[in-house]
Amino acid sequence: MDKINILGSKINVTNIKDLGDKVEKLILSKKTHYICVSNVHTIITGVKDERFKKITNNASLAVPDGMPLVWIGKHRGYKDMEKCSGPDIMTHLFKLSEEKGYTNYFYGGTEDNIKILGNELHAKYPKLKILGMYSPPFRELTKEEDDNIIKKINELKPNILWIGLGAPKQEVWMYQHFEKLSGSVIFGVGAAFNFHSGTLKRAPIWMQKTGLEWLYRLFKEPKRLWKRYLITNSLFIFYLFFLRKKIENENMK
Repeated sequence: MDKINILGSKINVTNIKDLGDKVEKLILSKKTHYICVSNVHTIITGVKDERFKKITNNASLAVPDGMPLVWIGKHRGYKDMEKCSGPDIMTHLFKLSEEKGYTNYFYGGTEDNIKILGNELHAKYPKLKILGMYSPPFRELTKEEDDNIIKKINELKPNILWIGLGAPKQEVWMYQHFEKLSGSVIFGVGAAFNFHSGTLKRAPIWMQKTGLEWLYRLFKEPKRLWKRYLITNSLFIFYLFFLRKKIENENMK
């Protein structure tokens, strides 16, 4: 897959179908890979934090979760580039898993929400093989706790490991753990756990396609998301129009 440089972050040119084909190849490789679902928030985080940018740029894939990234890709000539959001990726790979027998494991979310997620997935995808679900405590795990859950995941050997910790925590987790894991394709999908459990409602399709999903989420969760969307989106526009060449040139050094 081709990549485009957006403010120093390397984003794969892809769409849901091509991503599904690529994930199948990664599963068959029997090696561990981590995949970042990138958006305006993660790109701005990368501008401010070189370590985080290194994490996303070293991923096997960094896919475009956000219409601004897709618009930039299309402007640069990649007409088949499409938005690959966490919930849509999960839907596509759940169906593929049912068809091919791929196994799944879920790490993240609250205990209540992950139970609801399990029930919803069993009802909607009856052939989906779920090997386990783990809700980590809202604190840093001890080394023993961390070692134990990694050991358990490795014993189960899921083909796909879904991480729902939110950015940038999930990207850091994937980077710190992918060498300890045995043969899983790891996805950081943020709030997608909540969308699939039904505890959080997605924006209407027309808002998703017109780049307004962020506005819908801001309306639903203003206290939690106002800073992320209003400040981050403004910074993205500023950097893109006034500092893009400087930032991307520095990234090439």
